[in-house]
Amino acid sequence: MASKLLKIISIFFLLISLFSVQVLAVVKECGEEQTDSCINKKKALPLKIIAIFSILITSMIGVCLPLVTRSIPALSPERSLFVIVKSLAAGIILATGFMHVLPDSFDMLSSNCLKENPWHKFPFTGFVAMLSAIGTLMVDSMATSIYSKKNKNEVLPETQGDQEMAVVQAGHSHGHHHYGSKLDVEASQLLRYRVIAMVLELGIIVHSIVIGISLGASNNTCSIKGLVAALCFHQMFEGMGLGGCILQAEYKFVKKAIMAFFFSVTTPFGIALGMALSTTYKENSPRALITVGLLNASSAGLLIYMALVDLLAADFMGSKLQSSIKLQIKSYIAVLLGAGGMSVMAKWA
Repeated sequence: MASKLLKIISIFFLLISLFSVQVLAVVKECGEEQTDSCINKKKALPLKIIAIFSILITSMIGVCLPLVTRSIPALSPERSLFVIVKSLAAGIILATGFMHVLPDSFDMLSSNCLKENPWHKFPFTGFVAMLSAIGTLMVDSMATSIYSKKNKNEVLPETQGDQEMAVVQAGHSHGHHHYGSKLDVEASQLLRYRVIAMVLELGIIVHSIVIGISLGASNNTCSIKGLVAALCFHQMFEGMGLGGCILQAEYKFVKKAIMAFFFSVTTPFGIALGMALSTTYKENSPRALITVGLLNASSAGLLIYMALVDLLAADFMGSKLQSSIKLQIKSYIAVLLGAGGMSVMAKWA
């Protein structure tokens, strides 16, 4: 399973890279060149190198932080504090979709550099985001259905040993229906967590590569300085949300490491790719605006769906939060804090 996961994500990286190269290799630029004292390629280069390492480190801290909480009893997934922290992370992911990715797509697809017909005649951003949300629902439900059929009696926490599997099999064969039923529910819930973690990671990877390319291709030293700091916080908090989902999926160490690694390197990879394409990249070229705008719209739809349906709705309508109004209020406050904090960061990134 680990090798399959690695292959899927590697192929995805390759396709995004090739697609980006084709799209960004556009020499034609909209409008006239504007002179700006902040544009300095030589001074921008060290800032980009600093950005690669600083964003890599903060991304690793963010995604790995929830994964080490199992050793802290107060932050284990069974405790109320974990639910509150997860609500905070879900609010961050929701705000990322609404406040960061979606507005960028609107700006790009409504640019004056694009033709009046059809780009100014139809709201492509909302349309693509809607299709992306529906597509995510399809992937979510079908992946759950297919995976559950193939792993009906095997979807148990991978941290558990063969002895527990033997107990499960004994429970089915000797008529311990109550015990077996309970384990079936736990296995089904674990399956959902794994599908959620995989789909969410793919959506975040698209978004991270796009913003990385934008930073790497820019030579504006005035904007890069603030953008690096904002992206460090952005990646760290977004990583915390993803790390919480990976933790609940209860993968083996190798799978956790692979997913954490790919999240951590996507933005630095995007920056390096943008630096390599900086000679041909034109932010206002029609093809670049259209492609990056559509990618942002699809990523926004995915992130908004995942945050609302698979993270917030699943938890708030679940038995744990439904049994405690006090815990619900604390979790709602956490959601608002996460969404509010990430919304404020939209001023800089």
